Amino acid sequence: MASLSLSKGHNLSLTKADPGLKRAMVGLGWDPRTTSGTDFDLDASALLIGADGKVRSNDDFIFYNQLQSANGSVIHQGDNRTGAGDGDDEQILIDLSLVEPDVQRIVITVTIDQGDERRQNFGQVRDAFCRVVNEDTQQEIVRYDLTEDAAAETAMIFSEIYRNGSEWKFRAVGQGYSTGLRGIATDFGIILD
Repeated sequence: MASLSLSKGHNLSLTKADPGLKRAMVGLGWDPRTTSGTDFDLDASALLIGADGKVRSNDDFIFYNQLQSANGSVIHQGDNRTGAGDGDDEQILIDLSLVEPDVQRIVITVTIDQGDERRQNFGQVRDAFCRVVNEDTQQEIVRYDLTEDAAAETAMIFSEIYRNGSEWKFRAVGQGYSTGLRGIATDFGIILD
């Protein structure tokens, strides 16, 4: 099975592309351009979203300080603080069979830690991508290479995996936020201290 490559805004039925898919690995990668000499620390996160477009509670925000959802359906594999090396910089595992019925979407985001303080943004990041791999077969199903110039933005929704009836689908989103993690959190109902 050859992987499909999507453009911004396009969708793919994961269920139709890989009917055996149960456990998905979402791999995210990026390479910072060297501009100021200050290290980039990009962080991947997943938000479990209900029918109202919001998280059910802060427990639905999966990131480096809360590595898995309450029932283990979504697991963050840990923080990569440098983005060094080839391949995935961070990975999020999703067991689709365990995702609660009231979760309609799993939104995948990447934010630049201390982006404002360090004067860093996605305009200084290149070769960003998001891909979905069947964990059981290790076959890549779909890939989205971000090509947008997001010069002022310090956070971005890369993609989402969502329900469509009995199907699971993937959407290449590529939506930037100049308000960083706080902007995404506010939009999806996370309560920050």
